[in-house]
Amino acid sequence: MANQSGNVYGLTILSPILQDQNAETSHNCAIRMKLASLPCDEFSPFAKLSSTHMARLVVMDDVVYVGMPSCEEHLKSQYLIFETNFDGDLDNYLTRMAREISADVDAVWKHCWGYPGTKNLAAFIAYMKKCQITTTFYFADVNSKTVQETLTALQTQAAVARFIEKNQGRPAADLQKSFTEFVAKLHKAPAPVAGRPESGGPPRIETNMKWATRN
Repeated sequence: MANQSGNVYGLTILSPILQDQNAETSHNCAIRMKLASLPCDEFSPFAKLSSTHMARLVVMDDVVYVGMPSCEEHLKSQYLIFETNFDGDLDNYLTRMAREISADVDAVWKHCWGYPGTKNLAAFIAYMKKCQITTTFYFADVNSKTVQETLTALQTQAAVARFIEKNQGRPAADLQKSFTEFVAKLHKAPAPVAGRPESGGPPRIETNMKWATRN
């Protein structure tokens, strides 16, 4: 599967993590500490990038040996895995990362081999593309709709479910009146905010913007 699926781009990046036995805190632990300190809701760095459907960062120590008939293999380095699905093209998204959330991006990737920082935009984009591998699996909820369209649909779905639960068993005339009022109210509802559960973006909006770590 190609990196592009309709309007959605699937980006997968593997960045080798620095190894320094003399460091007071190992680089992989420093990454984990930084990721653990970042919010996963509407204040997540990637929630600021309005085109992001989901984002996840994981520290991978090694590959898992699944037993025979596989052969046992090991990585030469620990890796920072970055996965995201977003609307639009890759260069624009990487540019926004460098300009809009540069402090958090630098704080994480500075622990990776060869990372040039975000100040040199061309070097930053080239580095990310060099670490990129082809995306073979997209986040399940991503389709041809934009982030805002998806969040609005989820908000509507949740509101309809609450309406049905609240109005079960009511007389038809009362139900019709309530539904008309409900639709009018729904049309006036504020746009949902990415990462905010009550906006219709999942608690699964860990699905939308989540920074994850794995020991």
